[in-house]
Amino acid sequence: IIKPDAVRKGHTGAILSQIDQAGFRIVAIKRQSISKSEAEGFYYVHRERPFFNDLCAFMSSGPLVLMVLEKDSAIADLRKLMGATNPASAEEGTIRKKFAGSIQENAIHGSDGEDTAAVEIGYWFAGYELI
Repeated sequence: IIKPDAVRKGHTGAILSQIDQAGFRIVAIKRQSISKSEAEGFYYVHRERPFFNDLCAFMSSGPLVLMVLEKDSAIADLRKLMGATNPASAEEGTIRKKFAGSIQENAIHGSDGEDTAAVEIGYWFAGYELI
């Protein structure tokens, strides 16, 4: 997911270009706004964490770009390309180092495992949308 901060700042094209240059294939993509309740459902695993409400408010604050990406070792490779959650700690050249402003407004979300990816893809995309 390209998060609302990056979309708002006009970084969508540059982030998509970096993803493409890293060898990912876009299986599905759409730009949309989500409700706070949709964000709460998506991030339900964090519902007991102190940042949950702020995260859900942020994610529903503007349009985002939802994607399904494909590549050998896609999850590990995307997480490396994204960089550390805290952009101050992210390696040079990563998406978060280039485009993120804070730990919360960190430009991009990526699944952390195959099981998580399956749930997250199913949350935003119907099977017929995956090409």
